[in-house]
Amino acid sequence: MASDRMRVVAYTDGSSRGNPGPGGYGAVLSYVAPDGTEHVRELSAGYARTTNNRMELMGAIVALEALKRPCEVELHSDSQYVVNAFNKHWVDGWQRKGWKTASKQPVKNPDLWKRLLAAMEPHEVRWLWVKGHAGHERNERADQLATEAADGLSGPLLTDEGFA
Repeated sequence: MASDRMRVVAYTDGSSRGNPGPGGYGAVLSYVAPDGTEHVRELSAGYARTTNNRMELMGAIVALEALKRPCEVELHSDSQYVVNAFNKHWVDGWQRKGWKTASKQPVKNPDLWKRLLAAMEPHEVRWLWVKGHAGHERNERADQLATEAADGLSGPLLTDEGFA
């Protein structure tokens, strides 16, 4: 990763109460300024009817879309679905095959995968899997934000327009 870009560490998570059911995402972004001061930003929202995987994707999307300039991003997620899609280059294959899987089935959530790719475009993103519910402070906070959002505690539940 280039050293001239701001370095951001993000932890993202998604949650749903039922699959499908009410769901939410959470993201915790941190940046250490040149003076050593850490800046932390938390993001979350809930949806009335969605899936866990859609919320995992939304956590990553919103974290990247929140960045105002190109950054080096270390993105931590407990979703192997999201992390492996990039680290194992599944997304590359899906795109080559017209958003079809290896078994020629339509890829689920293509609207969010495309939005995530667009959100990644200006950044250098490194995807890291973190074990969920294993006591990592920032991952636990992202989980808390996601579950509170799914429960409607962070505001009214939105409509997931891409969920059929």
